[in-house]
Order: sequence, then C-alpha cells, then structure tokens
Amino acid sequence: MTQPVSPERQQHQQDGPAVTTAKSPTEQPGSRRLGLRLDVRNVSLLGVLAVLVAVGGFTKPEQFLDSSNLQLVLTQASVIGVVTVGMTFVITSGGIDLSVGAIVALASVWATTLATQEYGFAGILFTAVVVGLACGLVNGLLIAYGGMVPFIATLAMLASARGLALQITDGKTQIVTVESVLDLGIPDSYVLGIPPLVLVFAVVTVVGWLLLNRTTFGRRTVAVGGNAEAARLAGIDVRRQRLYLYLLSGLCCGIAAFLLIILSGSGQNTNGNLYELDAIAAAIIGGTLLSGGRGTIVGSVLGVLVFTTITNIFALNNLQSDVQQIAKGAIIVAAVLVQRRTARDGEA
Repeated sequence: MTQPVSPERQQHQQDGPAVTTAKSPTEQPGSRRLGLRLDVRNVSLLGVLAVLVAVGGFTKPEQFLDSSNLQLVLTQASVIGVVTVGMTFVITSGGIDLSVGAIVALASVWATTLATQEYGFAGILFTAVVVGLACGLVNGLLIAYGGMVPFIATLAMLASARGLALQITDGKTQIVTVESVLDLGIPDSYVLGIPPLVLVFAVVTVVGWLLLNRTTFGRRTVAVGGNAEAARLAGIDVRRQRLYLYLLSGLCCGIAAFLLIILSGSGQNTNGNLYELDAIAAAIIGGTLLSGGRGTIVGSVLGVLVFTTITNIFALNNLQSDVQQIAKGAIIVAAVLVQRRTARDGEA
C-alpha cells in the first residue's frame, strides 16, 4: 500500500535537492595561504635586492650608484631575463631546458655571418629568431613525440648547438657591421634614459605574465606540470602543449641572441655560457616549482635582477668569477630547501 506523501516532501521533490555552491572551508584558506606565500616570496626578493643595492652603494658608492652602471645592470639583466621567461614556462610544465645557452650562442653566430649581415637589420633579427625556433622545435619533437626525457634531449641539443656554433665561427669572433643594429646599443638610442634592450625585456615580461596568468595556454601549462595524466584525461593535448612550450623557449632564446648581438656588437660561439644555470636559478628562487605545477613570471624577473646585481657587485669589487658561481650555487640550494619546506607546510 502506498504511503501518503506529506506536502513538505512534495514541495522538496518538486524543487529538487539543494545544490551547495560554496567552496569548502579548508579550500579557501589554503588558496589564501598559497597567495600569501607567493606575495611574501616576492617581497622577500625585493628585500634581498634592496640589501644588495645597499651593499653595492656601500662598497663602491661612486661606481655602483652611477646611472651608467645601473643602466648596464638592467641591460645585462635583459638578455638573461628574456631567456628566463621562456624557462619559467618550461619548468612550470614539469620540464627543463639545459640547451638555452647553447641556442643563444648558435643563434647569435648564425645571425652574424657575413651572408646574413648582407640583409641588414631584418636579416639578423629574422635569422636569430628562426634559429631559436628551430632548436626549440627539435627539443619539443624529441620530448613530446619522441618520448625522450627533457634532461637528455636538451643536453643533446646543448652539445650539438655548441659544436655547430664553433664550426660556423671556427673559433673566431664575428664582428657586426650593420649600423642600424649597433646604434641600438648607444646612449643616443635610449628612450627617456632607458636602453631599448630593457624595453624589449619589459615587453616580453608583460606578454609572458599575461600568457601564463590570463590565458588558456597558461592554465594548460600549469595543469600539465601539476599532473600530466589528469590533464590528458581533462582533454588537454599534453604532447602538443609541451611542443609549444619548447617552441616558446626557443623563441625567447632567439630574441635574447639578438639582444646580445646589440649589446656586444658581435657573435661568438662562447655566448650564452651558463645561461641555463642562471635562468633555472632565477626561476627557482623566484618561486617557480622545480617539479612543475606552479610558476611566476614576476618572481623570475626579480630573481634575474638579484643575480645580475650580485654579478655586478662582484665585478666592481674585483672578486673572481669562481666565487660568483659558488654564491649562485649556494642560493640555488637555499631556494630549493625553502621550496620543500613550503610544500610540507602546505600539506600540513
């Protein structure tokens, strides 16, 4: 026998079950804690940068605080900074690129051959960018579709690109004779006292930030780095995404090579030496998670400025380069330890 249904129950069945749309109480504080940690990291990097400026001003006040030296610091940061933007995307996706320095070297020497210089400014820029993209394409195909581990694939590219750069130059420096390229490195070309290289770096940084934080491409990059299998099940073409990321890294290397040509007025097979170390270190201390799943362009830029300032202070105080490398290595270790501690705190 059918039991009578109360009016209240009838109303509940008509309206349907209530849907809870509010986030869980533990999710919101966790998100806020993550944002707070990232903000604290950026503020900490700004504090470190301020301390370094104070140290430079104290040890070599007349030289370090001179406007030309500060312009030099920003200009040098621009070259490695553009590379670091591309590296940030790769590391965020859970990958690594050890070939960025070699790609910069190859692009710079290929773009400064006599045959290329005959085409002027456009020829040099075009060649540098295309070589960077071609190397990034090879890396991407080997890793995404060839199934190679990023460490091995990019290590092979490092060796190959360095060898090809040496073969092109025969160990000699290639001098740039195109005046329109050289003019970009002189003070007369500065815009409101800002070197053109710094302006290019600023544009690349803004575009990189928007791409990572405000586009589907950026969200897919973070998803692939966080859990590639989950990203695949969610409908993301993981292999294609990784190919695009290494293409982006190669593009940044090509742009950096062109900036380096402007800065040095030449192309050398030794260009970009240890850029991979500097780019990875800057991204890590800036807050990009080495295992993937989290990246920050702002933090990476601050990391670049910290390392460039350290190098400048060491040079002004006539400290040898080996001491600089030891200091950078110590900073990398400290940054990784901090990341691990932060990860444990987040899981607690």
